[in-house]
Amino acid sequence: MAYDEMIVGVCFPGSKTEDDVKKNNPSNMWVFALACMVLAACGGEAVVTEPPAAAPKVTASGFLCPPPEFPAVVTSTELHLFTWTEYIPSEMMDCFEMVYGIKIFHDQYSSDEEMYDGVSGGGSRYDLFIPSDYIVALAMDDGLLQELDHTRLPALKNLDPNYLDFEFDPGNRYTVPYLIGADAIVVNTAAVESIPQSWADLWKPEYAGRIVFLDDSRAAIGLTLLTLGYDPNTTDPAQLEEARLKLLELVPRIKLFDSDSPKTALLAGAVDLGMTWTGEAFIAQQGNPNIEFVYPSEGAILWQDNWAILKNAPHVDAAYAWLNYANQGNIAWMTLRDFPYTNPNRAALDFAKGNQMKTVDVDGREVTLAALYDAYIESPITNIPLASVRNGHRIADVGEAFDLYDRIWDEVRNGH
Repeated sequence: MAYDEMIVGVCFPGSKTEDDVKKNNPSNMWVFALACMVLAACGGEAVVTEPPAAAPKVTASGFLCPPPEFPAVVTSTELHLFTWTEYIPSEMMDCFEMVYGIKIFHDQYSSDEEMYDGVSGGGSRYDLFIPSDYIVALAMDDGLLQELDHTRLPALKNLDPNYLDFEFDPGNRYTVPYLIGADAIVVNTAAVESIPQSWADLWKPEYAGRIVFLDDSRAAIGLTLLTLGYDPNTTDPAQLEEARLKLLELVPRIKLFDSDSPKTALLAGAVDLGMTWTGEAFIAQQGNPNIEFVYPSEGAILWQDNWAILKNAPHVDAAYAWLNYANQGNIAWMTLRDFPYTNPNRAALDFAKGNQMKTVDVDGREVTLAALYDAYIESPITNIPLASVRNGHRIADVGEAFDLYDRIWDEVRNGH
């Protein structure tokens, strides 16, 4: 029997204590433990002590996993996540698996539309996924989401109230914020002479064959509508037809559609400008300081990604355990390093601020958490200027017009 499975007591007044025995001769601990149990069985008084602490959990990369700030009783042995590509820190998943003894199965998608197909077709095996704001409303209407029990989510206290209670989910009945960002213009200023300042500038002939675009129907159609002076959430068929025709002019000039890792082509010099998310632009800028992020005059596309539990999730207890563990500050800080979007987790920011603990960033450089925090706070990419937020536009649920947007994007991407 292992020592940490024993009940060890002090048997009689005047006997050596457990600490005394350990200090003088640890090997005698076994004899002492056995004697105490025998004496207790014969009528001696045994005082139960705490078992030794569990062995520390250390990932393959050497990261010491913190224990749960909000411990949960979990009987499930699996958790199935469905998320955007390049979006969940690997150590976050490794630590959760080690701390809770739960195996994570992780599938990934590159667009909201791909994600929605994966969770709405029936028979989904997923527990948690990450819908963007407008998809949340659609998923709620379609009855795909499970209402959250806030009594099982003490980690909600770690989140900034400014990112709670949005129109797409009043009271956060169904979602927990994960990461926030914007779609705007990314440009390598060393390679582009005339820096675009508006979405409309991307149609200039001089940029042909040099552009990267997200493979994101609502964002691409939305920004095109903005260049025409229309609401990016319009349901007017005539306005959407104008946007379709205008996009057909641009698509032949786009060299690459990439929602997995648009920064890769930028850093390789395969493209010089385009539209992308804040986090991708920030990482690209770390690799090449000539890369800038321009908030277009018509307004950036603003978004918030959120965790949600599917209605028929098979491992609900594991889903709640994940939401609490992933949102404790000493775990959530990892997104500042790996996926530097705007972070709604105040505990994560507080943990990183001034923290001299060392880690390795996405470029393989050793940095402190304090340095990650400072770069995050000082950058207008991750810390979006208030004026750009006020001038920005959120993508909303367009109801039955969703199919029209989907059809337009399919036609545009196929060059019809």
